[in-house]
Amino acid sequence: MTTMAGLPGFSTLEEYRRAHEAYRLTAPELFNFGDDVVDRWASEEPDAVALWWLGPSGGERRLSFAQLSERTARLANALEELGLERGSRVMVHLPSVPEWWETMVALAKADLVAIPTTTQLTGKDVQFRIDAAGVSGVVTDTAGARKIEALGDAVASVRVRLCCGDRPPRGWAAYESVIASAPSEREPLRTGSEEPSLIYFTSGTTGPPKMVLHTHASYGVGHRITADFWLEHLRPGVVHWNMSDPGWAKTAYAGYFGPWIRGATTFVVHRPGKFDPTATLDILQRYPVESLCAPPTVYRMLVQEDLDAFRPRALRECRAAGEALNPEVLAKWRDATGITIREGYGQSETVFLCGGLPGLPVRPGSMGLPAPGIDLAVIDDAGRRMPPGEVGEIAIRVEPERPVGLFEGYLGAPDATARCYRDGWYCTGDCARVDDDGYVWFEARADDIITSSAYRIGPFEVESALMEHPAVAEIAVVGKPDPERTEIVKAFVVLAAGYTPSDGLCAELQEHVKASTAPYKYPREIEFLDELPKTVTGKIRRVELRKRA
Repeated sequence: MTTMAGLPGFSTLEEYRRAHEAYRLTAPELFNFGDDVVDRWASEEPDAVALWWLGPSGGERRLSFAQLSERTARLANALEELGLERGSRVMVHLPSVPEWWETMVALAKADLVAIPTTTQLTGKDVQFRIDAAGVSGVVTDTAGARKIEALGDAVASVRVRLCCGDRPPRGWAAYESVIASAPSEREPLRTGSEEPSLIYFTSGTTGPPKMVLHTHASYGVGHRITADFWLEHLRPGVVHWNMSDPGWAKTAYAGYFGPWIRGATTFVVHRPGKFDPTATLDILQRYPVESLCAPPTVYRMLVQEDLDAFRPRALRECRAAGEALNPEVLAKWRDATGITIREGYGQSETVFLCGGLPGLPVRPGSMGLPAPGIDLAVIDDAGRRMPPGEVGEIAIRVEPERPVGLFEGYLGAPDATARCYRDGWYCTGDCARVDDDGYVWFEARADDIITSSAYRIGPFEVESALMEHPAVAEIAVVGKPDPERTEIVKAFVVLAAGYTPSDGLCAELQEHVKASTAPYKYPREIEFLDELPKTVTGKIRRVELRKRA
């Protein structure tokens, strides 16, 4: 169950191995993140800042744990008064605004199932999710309300509609009004740990999105692993900035469950539009952000800025998650700031599984070590653990003991759920290898491995080599069918400012890869693009690139 105390860092690999063997996380029979974590902090540290928000026009808002506790109690009461019954599913379709965090806590307190979605979704995307999940309520802003209103009778099942904004459309309740009119007194609900709590739609690379079902235990309790072994230095008063859309599971990891289990301040910046690396560096220089978590794409853009004069005010911990982190990006950031980025690996279906653990050295290019509480291995098709150096699929042992932190299954898709399990393992679909010390080295998604002239080539290593070249801003590598070699390596490149596509640059990049890694891995074809195709959660759509190739 969740605690307010963290665990110390590891001084040696042997100490880590002993802790990994001994650590067990168990879920209590009853658990509710709103009552057992947020309200507990409100009791123990009422004045500690829970949420610090910067708006697009420079405005700021801070909420203490005591204020958050009261507002979420009122909102939970209001949602019940509006007619939502326990177990009803509620879509949270909001940008990075305080109301997102308040709503998530209130839904937990009222035992309603939260469905976070990114505001980048089209009306068609929203309708698909409403229909698939059987959504009864929506909490959104004015733009989202208009999007839903445009769907008309197609979303008539959404009975409760709550809008954050001054002028909600007709038929929508005003968020602040319902909070103001609802009572603040509330008796905690006794929610079972195994009851449904949250649904994420996976972005996927093929087929329609699947619904990932989590319980109060799998994320509310399970993210204690994330908190204790990846966000372990957080505590009340420490300001932590997680840079991700609240519709992503990454926000659950590093912007909601993880930081608040530790009682830290979640720092939120709402800046609509294209990411601005200069503004990001400026915020780190003006605000006391001690801890930063961002996708590798953000770090790639930051290291292209002039960092000679960059002096962050308080920054001392950096993490990356969402995709593999290139070693050269890690090195550039460390050279500029003195801070080594610690990578974290997990999925929408899981909590933190593997990464840079406290006190242990980071090995550039590696995903790090398996988290205590997680029996992670690289296995072959028969479910056998692979020896060091051999590529296989990353899997989590679920027999004889299923770890806390693993999803219940894909809602309404038993066949898809069954395909994830074999021989007592949950199989992630990601390929990797381990070294002699147990560090995990990412290779690719299982269906992204390139087979060329009997060689198995992981796109990540080729991408990392190309990222070392100053002309490359973004890169994606796929296999292209070839009658002679089965496949050849093809690279899709977005150029950095100041570079233009040419045959000469193409040849230069090919020679660079030959010099940086094994020559057979070089891209025999390079295509320059203005931008890479991505899912709404920011992941590169390799399936689209394979079709293009």
